[in-house]
Amino acid sequence: MKLEGKVAIVTGASRGIGKAIALALATEGADVVIAARTEEEKGPLPGTIHKTADEIRALGRRALAIKTDIAKEEEVEAMVRRTIDEFGGIDILVNNAGIDIPGTLVEVSIKRWDLIMAVNLRGAFLCTKAVLPKMMEQKRGSIINLSSILGTRVIESGVPYGVTKAAIERFTSGLAKEVKEYNIAVNALCPGYTDTEGVRLWYFNVDRSLWQKPEMWGRYAVFLACQDASSLTGRILTAEELEKECGQGSPY
Repeated sequence: MKLEGKVAIVTGASRGIGKAIALALATEGADVVIAARTEEEKGPLPGTIHKTADEIRALGRRALAIKTDIAKEEEVEAMVRRTIDEFGGIDILVNNAGIDIPGTLVEVSIKRWDLIMAVNLRGAFLCTKAVLPKMMEQKRGSIINLSSILGTRVIESGVPYGVTKAAIERFTSGLAKEVKEYNIAVNALCPGYTDTEGVRLWYFNVDRSLWQKPEMWGRYAVFLACQDASSLTGRILTAEELEKECGQGSPY
């Protein structure tokens, strides 16, 4: 197994791409912390942190389900402390948690704008800042951020979300330079339209047959989790670019 003995934190892993990544990492031998807010199913969206944890344990790996609002510093720091206390270290961080509330800029309230910025950008900052001391001490680590093609592609009614994803890409490239000397790889996955439970709520009348599947991003996350600062870092990678990277003599 490619990640035997590694410890990963995946935010927003109750469902969707985050859950697919958490399961893929566990399949390759990692013990996984699921950090998200959903402890009980409410409304139309399925999945909880506990259900994801149960699926990971069924794969024979250890799992921790920790209710965490990643926009709150004290909750993030407590989640990271518990991870280190119970698993001994942190090798992989996947900043996956994110939200989008479609609407034109005129329609976006300040409260909605602040919420999107808090989850998508502040959350990634807080989680990264909390794990870095341990990764720097270990002289190894892989941080995987989730961007989106909407960070560069302009669509109607997507300004707040697009702003956060463009910022995540700059966050990724800048941080990669800062921590390269500590052998920490920092990269970003850049999904296109992906057939997740949340997206289906907004695009229920759209043909999704050609959309990307969450499981493919799990496979790509495993590839990035195996990298260090000498092999691949500072990259923003689409599915097409990842297929090229994975195909260059790689077993992935």
